[in-house]
Amino acid sequence: MLKHDEVQISLQDTEWPFSYTDHDRMIVRAIVVDEEGYYYFVRAERDDDFGKATLIETAGGSVEQGEELHTALRRELKEELGVDVEILCKIGEVSDFYNLIHRHNINNYYLCKVKALGEKNLTQDEIERFHLSTLRLSYDEAVREYEKCACTKLGRLIANRELPVLQRAGEIQKRG
Repeated sequence: MLKHDEVQISLQDTEWPFSYTDHDRMIVRAIVVDEEGYYYFVRAERDDDFGKATLIETAGGSVEQGEELHTALRRELKEELGVDVEILCKIGEVSDFYNLIHRHNINNYYLCKVKALGEKNLTQDEIERFHLSTLRLSYDEAVREYEKCACTKLGRLIANRELPVLQRAGEIQKRG
């Protein structure tokens, strides 16, 4: 695994008023890169309590009870992107909140390299409610996409969480 100082970021939700937090969600997420230097993300088209928005986000999701982080990460990346990966390193952890749904997120971010592309295994919710699709972007295209999606409240929360992680992933890759 690559060695570096992991990021530790704590963010507050400044988009919706805070009333209380009633649960924590342990999450694994990845900056996924291929041999050509392209990054893989998911695009979600939402129309729910958070509002109507089209967003970019890293692939990942909840860690199941008793599941190891690396196991959860591989499962989520296979489900959402259809990729088998080599986990290069942990980038760090971002703690953030979704006040609207009273949730605290503990996001564990990893840098991963694509070993093989295959079939996705999306849930019905991911297909019908969020219309998840895959984005393959250069670093600069990804930054622009996050900035473009930050015009909505949820888009700003996601961009605030993920742009620093993407930046750190770019630094790690440059150092090799």
